[in-house]
Amino acid sequence: MFSFEHILTVTVSAAVITVLVTSARMRPGAWTVPAARALAILIAVNEISWFAVEWWDGVFNLQNDLPLHLCDVAALIAVAALWTRRQLLVELTYFWGIAGTANGVLTPDIGDHFPTYPFFQYFIQHAAIPGAALFLVVGLRIYPRQWAAVRVFGLSVGLLVLDAFANLLTNGNYLFLRSVPPGSNVLDLLGPWPWYIVGAALLAGVIFAVLELPFRIVGRERARSRISPYPPRA
Repeated sequence: MFSFEHILTVTVSAAVITVLVTSARMRPGAWTVPAARALAILIAVNEISWFAVEWWDGVFNLQNDLPLHLCDVAALIAVAALWTRRQLLVELTYFWGIAGTANGVLTPDIGDHFPTYPFFQYFIQHAAIPGAALFLVVGLRIYPRQWAAVRVFGLSVGLLVLDAFANLLTNGNYLFLRSVPPGSNVLDLLGPWPWYIVGAALLAGVIFAVLELPFRIVGRERARSRISPYPPRA
């Protein structure tokens, strides 16, 4: 974390995302459809490749490699959101991508270094998902609906229950419900097990609310001025 290769990767990722999002917002048009689908294909291929490599190397196991981690689920949701632009899928991508997956870029949980395959796979996954979220919401202006944070929080609790059940069956650590991941991360600040799970849930609720707040403020201002709250989608 905060090595030269980490800082350079974050900088390049931020630059690419900024260009994509700014272009979509300032120059909307038909080009955004193939751009969205190209990003969806990148995320899908990157995700599938990980499981294929694990299987090929003979190290695939039920304890760690089922697509039940938040980033894996968010990747699948992001692919569907980019392809269909359905409102709920966009909202899930936005809240999970910004509040959850982006943390993996800032505090990476990986021991591999540039230019290995695991390094590229990890950072493509953890940068492309929040990139997709910003592209859809900020670039294409598919804004979260009212109470979107509450809906996504409820679905997050559902994922937690599913992962807890999977952990019992596989003795895994999906959603880090048994122990915090190695390395420095925000969960270390939330206390020992099981209190860090409660703390993480409360923190997620706060972050979700903060992520939704700007759209509610803008929506009220536009309603007062009798302007349609959301411009038509391209």
